[in-house]
Amino acid sequence: MTSDDAPTPAGLRRIETLDSLTAEQADAVLELIAEAAHEDGQSAVSEQGRLQLRGGERAGVRHLLLYVADQLVGYAQLEDTDPVEAPAAEMVVRPRHRGNGHGRALGTLLLDESGRRLRVWAHGGHSAARHLSQVLGLTLFRELRQMRRPLTGLELPEPVLPTGVRVRAFVPGQDDAAWLAANAAAFAHHPEQGSLTQRDLDDRKAEPWFDPEGFFLAVREEDGALRGFHWTKVHAEEGLGEVYVVGVQPEAQGTGLGKALTTIGLRHLAGRGLPTAMLYVDADNKAAVSVYERLGFSTYETDLMYRTES
Repeated sequence: MTSDDAPTPAGLRRIETLDSLTAEQADAVLELIAEAAHEDGQSAVSEQGRLQLRGGERAGVRHLLLYVADQLVGYAQLEDTDPVEAPAAEMVVRPRHRGNGHGRALGTLLLDESGRRLRVWAHGGHSAARHLSQVLGLTLFRELRQMRRPLTGLELPEPVLPTGVRVRAFVPGQDDAAWLAANAAAFAHHPEQGSLTQRDLDDRKAEPWFDPEGFFLAVREEDGALRGFHWTKVHAEEGLGEVYVVGVQPEAQGTGLGKALTTIGLRHLAGRGLPTAMLYVDADNKAAVSVYERLGFSTYETDLMYRTES
């Protein structure tokens, strides 16, 4: 989310609301997002949001494209897929066009499109985004921390797996359904992660960074049942290895499996020669934050979510 106050004459600005984008429109939006990320230091639109730009219409997802004199200068995405929470949005304005009221125009339309039930991400938590949230009447709701730790000279204890559990690599096609079910169970309290579908998984498997050798499954030896997983991700350009997602089935929680899987993944990333590891965790998940701090992670930056009062 980016902010601006001064108005652009209404006749020069138009906003299109679409259920899907053409390939050309998606390319233009991705170019806008990349330009803004270069300026801001992080992307204003999440990986999930970027993946949802392509592949045609997706249930509950709408795209808002803001043009000035036929040039794309702003973009917002509204996702209304959570059965309980308000629709969630992300938005961005091209850096050289900020200060002309485009962020406010997008935010106002998002409020209208959502029936004034809205949550908006501000990745990086910049002061401009905080100001825009106040202008739109939104209040702080959620804090997501990005934590990092060095991988050079990594010293972690030997991972200890629960009795009767072994770890192997994910096999695309073979393990999809079992992983989706385990992910849903492990993140039943976290709809953004727990609601991933086969289409979402396929989107990620099609990305250049996908590597099944870095996708670890903990399975029960007697029947192969999936107990937990650690999916790692490599950001090659940034020299970062990510603890992309660690999940443990409810019945296997409290056995030390999560810590063992995290350690296995970190050792894998260090073995790839990456200097730094990163992960995301909700600030109010005190238990997880404490585990990661004991593993040498510290807060690097913070993403904030704002919402309408409900």
